[in-house]
Amino acid sequence: MHEMSIAMNIIELASEAARKEEARWISSIELEVGTLAGVMIESLEFCFEAAARDTLAEGAELKIVSIPAQGRCYDCDTIATLTSLTSQCPDCGASLLHITNGKELKIKAITIDEAR
Repeated sequence: MHEMSIAMNIIELASEAARKEEARWISSIELEVGTLAGVMIESLEFCFEAAARDTLAEGAELKIVSIPAQGRCYDCDTIATLTSLTSQCPDCGASLLHITNGKELKIKAITIDEAR
């Protein structure tokens, strides 16, 4: 389950940023997760709660923004919504598409508080 290592990394990065601001706790973390990022959202939410115990992020709300996958066709330049890494162009049927969105996994925002 790589979601646990992802959750631990998110908490580590958020805690480091919070400490730099001399925060006492993190109240929420907002993530952007692409639909092709290979992350199981439910598992990440479960792992986040477990990994946050005894950290500045304990009790923090995890907000996840899903980023739909899009790609540009190399043959006809069409921009299309993708459902998988092997999606075909809806206009010309080409199988090679350059993925432009949907593989993201990043922290978008961290909300911190001075007192708990």
